[in-house]
Amino acid sequence: MEQADFTRNEHLQEYQVKPAVIAVANGRFHLIGEHTWFAKDKTLSMAVDLPVFVAVSKRQDVSLRFYFSQLKDRKRGTLTALKFRKEDRWANALKAIVYGFISGGFDLSGIDFTVYSQVLPSAGCGITTAIKVATAYAIRKLFNLQCSDAQLLQVIERGNKIFLNLENYMADYFSAIYSKENSLVLTDYSTGSWDLVPFNFEDKVILLTDTKVPRVEIWNEETIQQPENVLLLGELKERKSNVYGGWVYEENPSEVNDVLSVVPEDTRRRLQCIMREHRYVLEAQKSLMAGEFGGFARAVNHSYKNMREDYELSCPEIDWILKRLQEINPNAQDSRNPVSCGRITGKGFGRMTYTIMNRSDEQAFRKTLAEYERIFGFKASCYEVRPAGGVQVIE
Repeated sequence: MEQADFTRNEHLQEYQVKPAVIAVANGRFHLIGEHTWFAKDKTLSMAVDLPVFVAVSKRQDVSLRFYFSQLKDRKRGTLTALKFRKEDRWANALKAIVYGFISGGFDLSGIDFTVYSQVLPSAGCGITTAIKVATAYAIRKLFNLQCSDAQLLQVIERGNKIFLNLENYMADYFSAIYSKENSLVLTDYSTGSWDLVPFNFEDKVILLTDTKVPRVEIWNEETIQQPENVLLLGELKERKSNVYGGWVYEENPSEVNDVLSVVPEDTRRRLQCIMREHRYVLEAQKSLMAGEFGGFARAVNHSYKNMREDYELSCPEIDWILKRLQEINPNAQDSRNPVSCGRITGKGFGRMTYTIMNRSDEQAFRKTLAEYERIFGFKASCYEVRPAGGVQVIE
């Protein structure tokens, strides 16, 4: 593995000692449902072949040394004074995992870390999550810790919630840990579980595009994540044994309007958007299990329109790109089975998109990105990716 060898050599040059362990975890993106976690709904995700390598070796003291190869950036800390420092940026992800272990009663000594990733954390694509997961698995192996996978997830959760003061999104970590090649990961927040969903369409190409549009918060998502809104959504959940997960949201308009009549119009519209997202996740899962790309693509495109219009989750630049995608090959003879799909992805209200299309349409799409730069002034970065496997300890 060429990148693993490079990581090994970088670690050796930086610390004058070979790494004892190297772990690798892949980036990821969420296809549908990433904004519905608070309602204990479902998220469909894809781990992709954007690997992050973390090499580690023990020190004889309590010091922590961090080196990011691509950035040529170095940070440091100690086990006895482990603190979040804004200026440490990417290194805070590794420190959070160290904190997760020691706060759980695991004994560690000082560690030298080397991080290698061709895609930087600032791009999104789940790179920061991959750093955390690879770090957790590398530390467990380095110290031969008696730490189950369930305990390892708790290590990551403590690091996120207590050290970083961030929400812990299960779908992020399930996709980085449990994914398999040619599969998606479907996370069920209501049960804290995951499933693999087949995704193997050899005639399709998957492109992740960093549009370079600055992320701008259009409205505060926390306003709909309040407990009272979660209770309202709970009232609208119906048990249904013949669907994946065993429940669906109420679809009778009068019943929905009656339950949501107690909230302002903006909140009502956004909660209904969350409800529809759950339906699109189920439609995508059902189509993929049947090997039907058209049904999956239709669900993705409906999700994009749903989130754009009622959740205000988009921007003119991304709308322009996705409109051009649909114009390349509209499949006018069978509009219910589109041959391409795309959607905004990632935290915030802009920047990253994913697009899935026929291999024969790729060059036409890439030409639109050149036109995009001319019109909007942002030079997009585009990565071809494939569904990839979960975390591995390779040394």
